[in-house]
Amino acid sequence: MALRIIDVPDQKRFEVYEGEELAGFLDYRLRGDDIALLHTEVDPRFDGRGIGSRLVREALDASRDTGLGVLPYCPFIRDWISRHADYLDLVPEDRRAEFKLSEGTEASGT
Repeated sequence: MALRIIDVPDQKRFEVYEGEELAGFLDYRLRGDDIALLHTEVDPRFDGRGIGSRLVREALDASRDTGLGVLPYCPFIRDWISRHADYLDLVPEDRRAEFKLSEGTEASGT
């Protein structure tokens, strides 16, 4: 079944649906020119399908499209960015050390 990801600004989160069923969400807060990505959650019934990764990619792409810097407070998102170097540029350079992200950094295990 196809995934559908939508931004729900009044709830400050992205939601991912499989069919009509909510499969997960990503909470965020806008802070000036940045978006703080706080928490990602996928319903356990949808585990192992790559839904969390797809949700993160879509949220990061939306952030890029709107010119927002990304503050990855969520460990899942931080790890995802560390494994996808083409998204590292979204994290403001002067904030990367705070999130233990730098060129060539790769997370282990997840």
